[in-house]
Amino acid sequence: MALRRSVRLLFGVIPRCSVSTKLPARCVTQSSSQPEPDLRENEAVNPKFVNRNPRNLELLGLAVKDRGWKTTWPHREFHHRLVFSRSIRYVTAEVFSCSSPVPVLSCSTKEWALKEHLPSTNCVAACQAVGEVLAHRCKQAGITRMVYHAIPWTYRSDAVQSFRAAMKEGGIVFSEPRRKYIGT
Repeated sequence: MALRRSVRLLFGVIPRCSVSTKLPARCVTQSSSQPEPDLRENEAVNPKFVNRNPRNLELLGLAVKDRGWKTTWPHREFHHRLVFSRSIRYVTAEVFSCSSPVPVLSCSTKEWALKEHLPSTNCVAACQAVGEVLAHRCKQAGITRMVYHAIPWTYRSDAVQSFRAAMKEGGIVFSEPRRKYIGT
């Protein structure tokens, strides 16, 4: 008896089917007098709606990119941009958002956790390690696509190529989805 009460409390009253000799069995909860739902009600947006995923339009390819001037280099048409730089002592890679001058993610051989495992902080192996760590951080942050424009005269160096290869092996794609135009 106690089990039935707990089941009723959990699920409420279960509708039963009525059996009649004249009509076929039909559940009590069914009724043909309910009006059809209005399609316009489904399209209405709550005025208090808060977008909990601000990158949703970006991932769908619907967000507008700031184009900037055609003569500027590097181009301004991106959602996330990767900047890779090498100095005499250190290697640094940073991911910038289009809306912020401050890097969203960064990795450098200045970090002690990375520096202690490397024989040198500016060699090809250091560039590869920075690429692997930054790819892992980007995956954790949910950034899998970004734009990378290397300076043309440094693009062919072994260090830059090992950095790019490590990022690609980490699952990062160096292009963003094309923008989809809706309407008009």
